[in-house]
Amino acid sequence: MTRHVFVVGNDSWVRSADVGLTNIRTNTSQGAIVTLLPTSILVQLQATVQGRLWFPGSADFDEVHRPWNRAIDQDVLAVVEAADVGDISNLVRFARAQGLSIATQPSGHGATGRAGGAILLRTTQLNSIDIDLSQRTATIGSGTKAGQLQIAAAKHGLTGLPGSSPVVTVAGVALGGGLSWFGRSFGWVGDNIRAFDIVDAEGQARRVTADTDPELYWALRGGGSELVIVTGLEVQLHEAPKVFGGRQLWPAVHAREVAEVFRSMTATAPDHLNLWLELLSFPGADPMVAIDSTSLGEEAEARSLMRASEALPTPLSDTRAPMSVADLGTITAEPTDPVPGSSRAELLTSLDDSALDALLETPIDPLLSVQVRHLGGALARATDNPHGALSEQFSVYMFGLPVTEEAAESITKKQADLALTLPTTGRKPVTFLNPSESLADALPEESLLRLRRLKEERDPEAIFVGNFNTLG
Repeated sequence: MTRHVFVVGNDSWVRSADVGLTNIRTNTSQGAIVTLLPTSILVQLQATVQGRLWFPGSADFDEVHRPWNRAIDQDVLAVVEAADVGDISNLVRFARAQGLSIATQPSGHGATGRAGGAILLRTTQLNSIDIDLSQRTATIGSGTKAGQLQIAAAKHGLTGLPGSSPVVTVAGVALGGGLSWFGRSFGWVGDNIRAFDIVDAEGQARRVTADTDPELYWALRGGGSELVIVTGLEVQLHEAPKVFGGRQLWPAVHAREVAEVFRSMTATAPDHLNLWLELLSFPGADPMVAIDSTSLGEEAEARSLMRASEALPTPLSDTRAPMSVADLGTITAEPTDPVPGSSRAELLTSLDDSALDALLETPIDPLLSVQVRHLGGALARATDNPHGALSEQFSVYMFGLPVTEEAAESITKKQADLALTLPTTGRKPVTFLNPSESLADALPEESLLRLRRLKEERDPEAIFVGNFNTLG
């Protein structure tokens, strides 16, 4: 196999693909193509940005270049942590002049391995939050995490649209459309973004709204991250003076009873009641089943709506209680530190008896969890974004830890076998895609064509590399 050896000063490393840099020479005696990244270019990059900068071989590079999912490898040319929007504009102009590409990963979530050979941009420092109470909006930096926004909004009896994890960025979720705890009440996360602050392929910083650039505004609310670099967002907030939520947990011996009660509650649930079914199999513990829930409103009403779950056998635990929207991440208690992960998601046409049979007839091992989310409500309403209305009433998300190659293969097989037995529609939300999938697995064909036209118009030199290829 042809190797490509990149030399940076006195440091070198090996990749398995060419990144299109200049000054290439062939070493025929070793069968390698050696690409030199001149020190002069490194000096220019260092002078281009005021933020922090790492190269292969430099202190901490091995840590900072890695994505959140430790199962994903990305051999990037350098890592830039932008100090401000000016840094990003300058970096785009630099990359354009040098024929390089930029992969933006605010927190490293959602990486698919496509960042190899690019400059990796982190926007961690762009994490300001400015709340306008009169408009019920928050103007935030693209590095702002969902949990950070929730803490700020909760002080005013307001909420954004957080999902299960508090450590993903609002920008990353919105660019994929975005599902949340309160999607049944308020729709897609992307549809709740009033404006995007961006840097385009020319290095120009500007604000994008439905009025200033309707095509780009449409694309950024669920079409991925290959058209521009998002530096900030104006987010619509919603009133949430009272929230009731938590987890009811039972031994897996009660899984069928719990699943049937979950299904019956979803059939009559108002839009402000949100229910997720969880099948859990943790190492060293007996299998369990849970119902995770949130309700925007009074405790008494939520308990009344969930009366059927309280009639089930006594749970191992029941953490439901009045809670702050700042604490929603505690419900599923997902890891807040990077881990290796292997996931697969599907949208379901129904959750009938055959679907429950498929989910419950065999243990989920080697998976750690299988999560079924009740969708519908505002998510099913007509909307002008790349994904469109989410007509499916349920999603399933299957997750495992691929700590070895054997475990990875076993997890992938289990996910595929389970998907084959479920009534799936064949598509899924962008934020649920895994590295083996593409935007074509999530978006309608007309949206893909529209995004490809925009890519060719707005970034013809392909400076921006997203987690998923718009043109592919």
